[in-house]
Amino acid sequence: MDSPFSIRSAGLEDIPTIGYLAQRIWPSTYANILSSQQLEYMIQLIYSPDSLSRQMVEDKHLFFILEDADEAVGFASYSRLPDSTLFKLHKIYVSTDRQGKGLGRLLIDFILEEVGQEGATALRLNVNRHNRARQFYEKLGFAVIGQEDIDIGQGFFMNDYVMEKKLLEY
Repeated sequence: MDSPFSIRSAGLEDIPTIGYLAQRIWPSTYANILSSQQLEYMIQLIYSPDSLSRQMVEDKHLFFILEDADEAVGFASYSRLPDSTLFKLHKIYVSTDRQGKGLGRLLIDFILEEVGQEGATALRLNVNRHNRARQFYEKLGFAVIGQEDIDIGQGFFMNDYVMEKKLLEY
């Protein structure tokens, strides 16, 4: 039986869908990690139409939407780091009612295949130091290589682990 799930490239016309998914997924994902003020600030900062447009057009982030039949149930984005064979996974989110069903792995595997075709030597990501997604990434072969405290304005910080999965060894 064929899987009802598919992954497709997302463009500017998909910004409302990505924003809608973020509004649905972020509150439950970060409720026990971030204050409600920081959560609201970050959703506006990262997922406003202007911000998503800038990420796609200026920052050259490639976005993808995960669909179950015709319903969008997740999204991800990545980009190549400048002058490098390193790529960064910027976002990966799956609707909370679909988590634990292998869809995050499906998105990661898809992105690993994409960056592998572009000659990537590693895929890097940031994850909040209190987010249980760290264990998910570790199961997929990512390792913590550092940590960062990123000032995002308004007195808020992202307190993250930096994780990386090696793809090609020389």
